[in-house]
Amino acid sequence: MTSDILSERNLLLIQILATAMMTGIIWFVQIVHYPLFLKVPAEGFVSYEQSHTIRTGCVVVPLMLTELGTAILLLFLTVTSAGKLTIGLSPLYLGALGCLLVIWASTFLIQVPLHGLLEHRADSKAMMLLVSTNWIRTIFWSLRLGLLASLVAERMPL
Repeated sequence: MTSDILSERNLLLIQILATAMMTGIIWFVQIVHYPLFLKVPAEGFVSYEQSHTIRTGCVVVPLMLTELGTAILLLFLTVTSAGKLTIGLSPLYLGALGCLLVIWASTFLIQVPLHGLLEHRADSKAMMLLVSTNWIRTIFWSLRLGLLASLVAERMPL
């Protein structure tokens, strides 16, 4: 039996809060922050990018790890004694989990390598690629939030 803190309800609420925060951040990054990379003078860009990576990491890493940790815990919670499916086995939840996998894959296969390149030189093609490929995360975080919100509405009606 799980403790009250690790109840499905609490894990789902923590997860949707982290997802909502990441969704807001990713939309800001997509519409405002990444497009402004092209406005940073080339001679100061590497220093800017290095600072950006550290500061952004301090904000997003805890939220992304919270999403991942609660996702894993919810997935592995057992079936309730009444025989109902747990949140982790719900189709809405599995869809949201699939979105999270796409987000992590995009982050570490596309965005992190692009930031790695930009930490060494200002490269307008890499900056434009960062903007265009970041739509993957923007769309999937938005979809994930919608799926989790639907799950919360279904499992915790007002």
